[in-house]
Order: sequence, then structure tokens, then C-alpha cells
Amino acid sequence: MNNDSIFTDNQKKLARFAKALSHPVRIYVLDLLSRQSCCYSGDLSEELPIAKSTLSQHLKELKNAGLIQGEIEPPKIKYCLNRENWDLAKQLFEGILSK
Repeated sequence: MNNDSIFTDNQKKLARFAKALSHPVRIYVLDLLSRQSCCYSGDLSEELPIAKSTLSQHLKELKNAGLIQGEIEPPKIKYCLNRENWDLAKQLFEGILSK
């Protein structure tokens, strides 16, 4: 029997969101994006005192979890919250934290 079969899809999604939220830089990015429509990668690298390559890795984690989406506008990338998944994450976290 596969251990994955005991977990619901929502439990798997919640774990993926939680992993993506497990670093202060990612929380900062999500907080920033929740207060404005979008942000360019260059603007983020100016605000955060970390290497561009490190920021890129954090953005990749958030994107892989589906919490943000990126749109290439050469020479920059515009990042926005993925509102559908953001709302789902809020709903899933609220469901487990309100018990």
C-alpha cells in the first residue's frame, strides 16, 4: 500500500503551500504582493538584501507551489499572486488552524 493514498488532495496541497511559506524571504515576497497588484523581479532584488540568484530560487519555490505566477516582460519578469491558489491556501490553512 502506498502511504500517499492516506492523504487527501487538500492535505497534499496544504503541505506544498506550507513548505513554500517556510522561509522569511518568501513570506516577505507574498506580503508585498498581497498589498500590490504585481512586482518586477528587479524591484524585489533592490528591496531585499540578498543575491539575485538566491531571490530567484525563492521565487521559483513560490511559483512551483502555485502561490505566485511570473510573466516575462523582457528584460524583467513581472510577478503577481496566483489569486486562485492564494485563496485556496488561506481556506486550507484556516480550516486546519480553526480546529
